[in-house]
Amino acid sequence: MKQLILAVGRMRDGVESTLYHHYAQRLRWPIRVIEVEARKMAADSERQLEEEQLLRRHWPTQGRVIVLDERGQTPTSPELAKKISQWRDDGAGDLAWVIGGADGLTNAIRQQSDWVIALGRLTWPHMLVRGLIAEQIYRCQQILAGHPYHRD
Repeated sequence: MKQLILAVGRMRDGVESTLYHHYAQRLRWPIRVIEVEARKMAADSERQLEEEQLLRRHWPTQGRVIVLDERGQTPTSPELAKKISQWRDDGAGDLAWVIGGADGLTNAIRQQSDWVIALGRLTWPHMLVRGLIAEQIYRCQQILAGHPYHRD
């Protein structure tokens, strides 16, 4: 199952990039990050709509989409692994993880996704979320393989 992180903003070299690459290199599933940026001078609502359009250009046609949003469900790692396993077994070829910009994502993006989840109730820096997602994908991979990386 191919993993795709669709994210608003460009990650630069630094600890966030190091964290992402640390886990991305451990994955057996192919993973790719696509970053988009809207015009900086646009008003917040205009920028949010522009980000939606830019993200949709990369929306998988044969896959599932998980949107990261503070209002989403808060699954456990085993619950996330189970959902990914179900989608994989149902033939979903790609799994896209969508990370919005500073103003969040539009209602349309959230409504048209397959699942909206939150990484807890805290707010995380958007650049750090790429690494957190790569780690969770790795953790799910290990859970599904029966590896003891995840401990309950």
